[in-house]
Amino acid sequence: MVDPLSDIAGLLRPRAVFTKGISGAGRWGVRYEDFGHPSFAIVIEGACRLNVEGQKELRLEAGDFILLPRTPSFTMSGFEPIIPDLIGPQAGAAAGDVRHGRQDGPPSVRILGGYFIFDSDDSSFLVSLLPEQVHVRGVDRLSMLVELVIEEAAAERPGRELVLTRLVEIMLVEALRLMQTPDAPAGLLRGLGDARIAQALRQLHADPAHPWTMAALAKEAALSRSAFFDRFVRNVGVPPMEYLLALRMTLARNLLRQRDIGIAEVAERVGYSSASTFSTAFSRFVGQPPGRYTRGMTDKITTRAGSQP
Repeated sequence: MVDPLSDIAGLLRPRAVFTKGISGAGRWGVRYEDFGHPSFAIVIEGACRLNVEGQKELRLEAGDFILLPRTPSFTMSGFEPIIPDLIGPQAGAAAGDVRHGRQDGPPSVRILGGYFIFDSDDSSFLVSLLPEQVHVRGVDRLSMLVELVIEEAAAERPGRELVLTRLVEIMLVEALRLMQTPDAPAGLLRGLGDARIAQALRQLHADPAHPWTMAALAKEAALSRSAFFDRFVRNVGVPPMEYLLALRMTLARNLLRQRDIGIAEVAERVGYSSASTFSTAFSRFVGQPPGRYTRGMTDKITTRAGSQP
């Protein structure tokens, strides 16, 4: 049986890791503008405050791990009142160590972190299934993974990109599955925290091309159709058939990126009886027919390859 969390992490295709060390001492505070890309950090020593837009303030202490799948605006500071310095997205995304506040003496907090990029063309839907903020305390496995990511990102060894991609995928899954509880925010993790809904989600990810109906999914969850629909929406945040459509379109985009698979085969592999039916559904969901989408992806890849030295 396919694990939906691993499936989503793989479909997001994380890549291009940038890392930095952050420390602060004395009176200090910085506010980062909305960045958009996923970011992560772990506190090595000391403590600080973290205010993420739309979330409750956190006190971060040694051993704390934080993951922001979308990285909205946030403020990081010491515990003394201060008007934070504003840091723009470009400056905030730059790699390299940075010291805030008093420049001499030992820091009151030391943090290792970084950001990466989701290479999926449909990351907006996939990321919407994840919590806006993941805060985990005292998990040694995550600490080791962050240290491995930082170490690998700083080196120029053969296979660096592949190793980084795998490490970030593991770090992402490791952090997210710790949030897989019934009281998590609506999304994939809360859905997986409900045994009945989790069974339906596993079936959808295992065989998205199957001609699923509400009745069939409700049967998998051992619920009536109305109870299943209400419970799925309450836990996952979207109706079951809307989730299935988005999953199929995400898989279709991935297949079309490969360029050696025809539209008819893609249609069959994501559950459509004909290329025309698939093309209509794809056009409505994506905003352009699959043929044009494939040509656009080819142009992007050619342009990217041509820009490299």
